[in-house]
Amino acid sequence: MSKKIVENIILMQYHWEELEVADKALISKAKKALEHAYAPYSHFQVGAAVLLENGTFLTGNNQENASFPTGICAERVVLSYANANYPETRPLKIAIAAKAKNSRNHQTIFPCGICRQTIAEVEQKFKFPIKILLLCDNEEVLIAEGIDQLLPFKFSDFIAR
Repeated sequence: MSKKIVENIILMQYHWEELEVADKALISKAKKALEHAYAPYSHFQVGAAVLLENGTFLTGNNQENASFPTGICAERVVLSYANANYPETRPLKIAIAAKAKNSRNHQTIFPCGICRQTIAEVEQKFKFPIKILLLCDNEEVLIAEGIDQLLPFKFSDFIAR
């Protein structure tokens, strides 16, 4: 007998003025980080910023390569740096901002599948959800309280440990 499986996804949408001071600071760091992205092929810049449990802010941006697909997304840059340099410090939040190189407006984007799975791995390591802040094109911000809201059927849910 077939059975319908339903997964509810909940994102909260906030206007800039409604955000906590720490969230505004994190998003501002992601916006600044995207300005230094290495994106000579796509001309699409992405910045990510992470707030660690110890109060440290880290940033990263996308890094493209002519030998496609060896580039790396901003989210994986900053989370890899966090794990390499602060392996025992839990990431609390990640903010993501993006825009076309010569545009003044930001574009709403969501992490790609590889980045979503990377966030899932970090959450699994620390057994704690990472708050995900996504800057939208109109200075609104979408917030997910963890990767389950963006990746409900992640790979790690189905592998034996």
